[in-house]
Amino acid sequence: MSRPRIVQNAAAPYASRPEQSRGRLHAEPPSSTRTEFQRDRDRIIHAAAFRRLQHKTQVFIYNVGDHYRTRLTHSLEVAQIARSAARALGLDEDLAEAVALAHDLGHPPFGHAGEDALNGAMKDWGGFDHNAQALRIVTHLERKYATFDGLNLSWEALEGMVKHNGPLLGPNSRHKPLPAALAAYAASHDLELATFAGPEAQIAALADDTAYINHDLDDGVRAELFGLDDLKDVPLVGPMLAEVTHLYPGLDVARAMHEAVRRLIDRMIGDILAETTLRAAEARPQSAADVRAMDRPLVAFSAPMAAEVKTLRGFLYENMYRHSRVSRDAAEGATVVAELFRRYIADPVALPDDWRPDANVGVTERARRVADFIAGMTDRFALFEHERLFHSRGRQFAVR
Repeated sequence: MSRPRIVQNAAAPYASRPEQSRGRLHAEPPSSTRTEFQRDRDRIIHAAAFRRLQHKTQVFIYNVGDHYRTRLTHSLEVAQIARSAARALGLDEDLAEAVALAHDLGHPPFGHAGEDALNGAMKDWGGFDHNAQALRIVTHLERKYATFDGLNLSWEALEGMVKHNGPLLGPNSRHKPLPAALAAYAASHDLELATFAGPEAQIAALADDTAYINHDLDDGVRAELFGLDDLKDVPLVGPMLAEVTHLYPGLDVARAMHEAVRRLIDRMIGDILAETTLRAAEARPQSAADVRAMDRPLVAFSAPMAAEVKTLRGFLYENMYRHSRVSRDAAEGATVVAELFRRYIADPVALPDDWRPDANVGVTERARRVADFIAGMTDRFALFEHERLFHSRGRQFAVR
């Protein structure tokens, strides 16, 4: 499939337009220097929750090495890919970047293991979902503005955050039941959860897939969980490595992997641009609302690429995410989260003063407050808190 010509200084008819934004929950005067979506992006970057991503697990716990991706560096890489792809398609790159930067704000410490542990701890009180938690952060938990809680993002940014992976309700939903925290918010602010997100949020979702697949490959080789020989028969990356080896015989492992990854990112982005251009030509959407109303995503991998990506993702699950060294750290992190939750629920005095719930609040609200506090922790703060409360002398995460 050939790559479409890159669009410069032009807007697709179906692009989200900041001057036509549905606005913010709390009315504010417009900025004299920034569009509404630029303002969204800037508020996310300045959020405390965004800074904390620096010390939150992507795959490896924060203290195993300085060269592995964290939630922060991952989010920056996703934003770069989303911004570039949105520009190439004539979409609003500021909105795509904002959604990309915010997509992981709700992750608790210790990655998906921490989320699973917190969801299990909250099973009697609505569960825990990192996507819903990101919405709580930007609408409630960030508290720095004089007249409202949260960041007061635009409607388009909020709906992009919660729906970038697809509808949450209705016939096109592939998701589990609506998370309690998200349902509670949607009851008073309609984000149209049964439709697809706008095109910029769809770009951010595939930018996330592109970034984590490629950079987890790079980190996996760096950590010696697998080597270049293990990748030679893996779809997408194997042919790229063969091409690099042919062009640059004798190249060291780090350079060879980087060359393969940059080529693979380029190929995946090219496929997204080509497939999206084909779908746009078929559906002829004339507005972002038309994109939301489609019965399938506008932005997508082609079928052959999607199949190869699925196989490559399977390789990473078996050889990285389920590797004994990664799994051991994940189990340790999950234990820390579960034990902290049980302690705070049983003994709210152990919480900091500004997080301690009033004595008259119900158990569900108390549990959600504890979950909010734990979800906001970095890996290292969770470990410090566990040591303080349990005299655990720190968990022994694997050294690589």
